Amino acid sequence: MATMGLQAAINDFMRRLRVEENVSPNTLRAYAADLNQLLQSIAARRHTDASVLPCDGLDRDAVRAFLVERLRASKRSSAARKLSAVKRLAAHLLERDWLAIDPCAGIQAPRADKTLPAHLSVDDMFRLLAAPDADTPAGRRDRAILEVTYSCGLRVSELVGLDWRDVDESLGVARVLGKGGKERIVPIGDTALTALRDYRERLGALCPRGIRDADAVFLNQRGGRLTVRSVARLVDTWMLRGAVAGKISPHALRHSFATHLLGAGADLRAIQEMLGHASLSTTQKYTHVDLQQLMAAYDKAHPRA
Repeated sequence: MATMGLQAAINDFMRRLRVEENVSPNTLRAYAADLNQLLQSIAARRHTDASVLPCDGLDRDAVRAFLVERLRASKRSSAARKLSAVKRLAAHLLERDWLAIDPCAGIQAPRADKTLPAHLSVDDMFRLLAAPDADTPAGRRDRAILEVTYSCGLRVSELVGLDWRDVDESLGVARVLGKGGKERIVPIGDTALTALRDYRERLGALCPRGIRDADAVFLNQRGGRLTVRSVARLVDTWMLRGAVAGKISPHALRHSFATHLLGAGADLRAIQEMLGHASLSTTQKYTHVDLQQLMAAYDKAHPRA
């Protein structure tokens, strides 16, 4: 069996993800962070420098200890994700013949916490959508961002990745590039399309120095493609100005989309397709939200509840 340092092996694994599997930048960052935590955990237990650890330092005890550490420090869902990263690394090392025994064999991921996705009520959603000032170029852009996200149930990365050629007004659909480079077609409502047209009319005023990325739908004032972080900031701004209680992430607009569709009787598999979920079980968490609302209404209204 070939000798290889664990740090070098992790670097080789990351190269494979980037070059051969073409995973997204966000996924790459998550893997890098998780595996760096693993490396530091093993080094601390062995009282040695991480740079000199051999591959066989990744043994069963190291994986178990790392999982226990993560369970103490974070949610079970986070610990499960990190264990998944370790399992993929271990499979890579076994394939390269840098490990003789699978250190993850028989180690099961912790069951995920049963948390309900944060979302807005229909009334709060409408208040948020109406909050941006449509008389200003930035306000028109922000209203279009909120309308399109809610209309299509997009992830924020999908939203900022939209190009004008992806939006077909005549058919009322948008082509979305989702996780793993998977494309899907989603409906886009008339209100969102109107907001997009209103925003596009004022693009020159929004970007007085010129447009640097003519393909991108959503631009900053310097004419470049808007970032995920910028969208999070503008959602915070309009939540406050729209007098919507609480603090949510842009992802909550996607959750609101799914919850409101399900509450209005939409088919769960149709929602799965629109959200781009690979598994129906991922979409089924919204049934818990609907059930929670049903129980709350029952407790409030039934005289013998």
